Amino acid sequence: MNQVIKFLLTALIVMLLGRFLSGIHVDDYITAIIVALVLAVLNVLVKPILQILTFPITIITFGLFLFVINGLIILLAGYFVGGFHVDSIWSGILFSILLTILQSIIFSIVKEDKK
Repeated sequence: MNQVIKFLLTALIVMLLGRFLSGIHVDDYITAIIVALVLAVLNVLVKPILQILTFPITIITFGLFLFVINGLIILLAGYFVGGFHVDSIWSGILFSILLTILQSIIFSIVKEDKK
């Protein structure tokens, strides 16, 4: 149940960031839910492959290239989801950073119950 709440909170964060960032456009809350789903799938399937392929660049840049990979994942989500548009890689990187920070804050409030 907690995972569903976290998923819906991620969609809410996507919607809010779409309202406040000028380079990100989210049409409605249903689109934000679809974006959250697509981002989850891309983070599981595509991101590890990109991390392996770009490992030397990541090492040379001391891990900063991971921001570019996250921006590319956001751009890819914008390509797959109609109603979600990302203007540039820089908007995608900023969106990714803010999404991660806000998720960390929100998810620390909605802690998982350990039984």
